[in-house]
Amino acid sequence: MANTLLKRMAAGLKRTAAGLTAGLGILGGATGASAQDGAARVAAAVPHDLSAMGMFMNADGVVKAVILGLLAASVVTWTILLAKGLELRAARGRLQGSLDKLDDAVSLDVAASQLTGAGDTLALAFARAATAERALSDGLPAEGVKERVILRMERLEAKARRAIVRGTGILATIGATAPFVGLFGTVWGIMNSFIGISKTQTTSLAVVAPGIAEALLATATGLVAAIPAVVVYNVFARKVDGYRVLLADVSAGVLRLVSRDLDREQAGVQNALPRVRSRAAE
Repeated sequence: MANTLLKRMAAGLKRTAAGLTAGLGILGGATGASAQDGAARVAAAVPHDLSAMGMFMNADGVVKAVILGLLAASVVTWTILLAKGLELRAARGRLQGSLDKLDDAVSLDVAASQLTGAGDTLALAFARAATAERALSDGLPAEGVKERVILRMERLEAKARRAIVRGTGILATIGATAPFVGLFGTVWGIMNSFIGISKTQTTSLAVVAPGIAEALLATATGLVAAIPAVVVYNVFARKVDGYRVLLADVSAGVLRLVSRDLDREQAGVQNALPRVRSRAAE
């Protein structure tokens, strides 16, 4: 009887184990199907518009702010290129015309009378400064007059150089900082992508790729802003050097006329001395 009872208990345990195994199999299949359905729903919910505008619209707010700031910096670069390029071209043309007039003049007064055009303002300022210094130094030795005129010319040159390079310094700033600003946007976007991965609990490429692409868009925008800024800055540096050469030529032209006038006055005084002495002897 005991053997019969043990056999019945063993048969019952076998049936219970078989039932549990079947139940777990059904539950596991349901859970796997549910996970697959969840991943499919997440992948379907992820935007797949990978155009530049689509990635921008789906990007995080910080990444959008970074991209907009870099685009604004790019607009500033191209605006400076047009405005400062035209200004430099016009300024160099005016200086060249004034330099031709200084080369043709025989005295500082003649040069001042010829520098009457709208483009002769800067050269006329040089000539007037030299004339004013000569008037203040009337009767003093010629060497001292020349030194003081040179000092005035140097100050005018420095002022003109500062005026022509005004606004170009921002190009160097954009060229140096834009890539790092773009990199900040990329790091922020990738960080948000990993947070999204942890929330969805899936590493599907369809879920990861759009967020990373949006993040890399910030780096690309930073390079688009930085590269033209560096190129334009270097171009302006060469053009400004040429402008400085013309400024030095104009200053040298005015100094040449001052020296000629002083030598002419000295020669006139020396020529007049023998006549005065002969009259005194008579």
